[in-house]
Amino acid sequence: MPSYRSLFRTPEFTPLFLGSAAQTAAQTVGGLALGTLVFRATGSPLLSAVSMFGPSLAQVLGATVLLSGADRLPPRTALSAIALAFAAGTAVQALPGLPVGAVFAVVLVLGLVASLGGGVRWGLLNEILPKDGYLPGRSLFNMMSGLAQIAGFGTGGILLAALSPRTCLLLSAALYLSAALTLRLGLTARPPRTTGRPSASATWRTNALLWSHRPRRLTYLGLWLPNGMVVGCESLYVSYAPHAAGTLFACGALGMFAGDLTVGRLLRPALRRRSAAPLLLLLAAPYLVFCVHPPLPVAVVCATLAPVGFAASLVQQERLMELTPGELAGQALGLHSSGMLTMQGVSAALAGSLAQLTSPAVAMTAMAAGSVCVTLTLATAVRGRPAPEPPGSGPAGPARPGLGSAGSPESAEAR
Repeated sequence: MPSYRSLFRTPEFTPLFLGSAAQTAAQTVGGLALGTLVFRATGSPLLSAVSMFGPSLAQVLGATVLLSGADRLPPRTALSAIALAFAAGTAVQALPGLPVGAVFAVVLVLGLVASLGGGVRWGLLNEILPKDGYLPGRSLFNMMSGLAQIAGFGTGGILLAALSPRTCLLLSAALYLSAALTLRLGLTARPPRTTGRPSASATWRTNALLWSHRPRRLTYLGLWLPNGMVVGCESLYVSYAPHAAGTLFACGALGMFAGDLTVGRLLRPALRRRSAAPLLLLLAAPYLVFCVHPPLPVAVVCATLAPVGFAASLVQQERLMELTPGELAGQALGLHSSGMLTMQGVSAALAGSLAQLTSPAVAMTAMAAGSVCVTLTLATAVRGRPAPEPPGSGPAGPARPGLGSAGSPESAEAR
């Protein structure tokens, strides 16, 4: 397995890494500022949660009509255009006097734009790295995301104490703009991985093919459901502890960093393959403590420990790539990313609704319990006899397009 240092000697890896880091930092600063702005304006845990995670709700529409573009658009152009769109949208959200309804309209549009991002980015990463470099590459991206979130949420909390949320949104827009420039100037002009125009029908056909194989289908469900429910818990940090939400988010990012480092570099392959279910249980279990409405120090410990379990996605995405033909890698990873982000948005809305009716602590406990139940159910299903592979979609590693051979050797935006 290649070392982390060797990955930075791979052409195009460094600009893709730096551009993604700037986007993650922009998302954390901007998301915290927007959630705070909406909460101050409305006093609603539901609207605050949806404002932070609402773009994820639009992912389901993008995944059904736009996702074929992940393999059919030039990667450099697509990635830089997506970053520019987020810079413009975030700047619009900072306009004084913008109605809450207009804020959520922008959130929806940005979610549609983002539905292409995961597939294009991770498909390109799969293309520029050698076959055995994808797992450590995704591990490194996940750790970068953790560090960027620690810095972004920590800095965002400090900035919100000194500046207005709208000023923080403008800073976020500037970070998105720097990401667009880095990607445009640092990446080379590559052709699309697959011929043909992006279309809804092409998206549907490939999604149906990817979904038709039972082991792949169970892998997708494991990537989407337990993870999404726990993000529903995280979406209530602002309403649970309004003055310490940045601290809770930063501690969560620290835990995620530790988990990705452990799974990506320290676990042996045999142990790593068996670690998905235990990690998913770890992801949810600490939030069960919120049933007693713990004080802030205990909540910080829980918020740090639980995200270690997000590293399960590394194991699951490695499995997904083993089950997917190389020429479909971009859309397969895009379907994972869009589905997971959609579930995160749905879970944020559901958790916010429960918090409206009960309390943030009760809602967090309920979402965590649901995640545990789903994990145990899927673990039981995976042990069952797998269905035969459909014709034409046999297992393949993340082979580079055009190699034509099955090989063996991940994140959806950080989770």
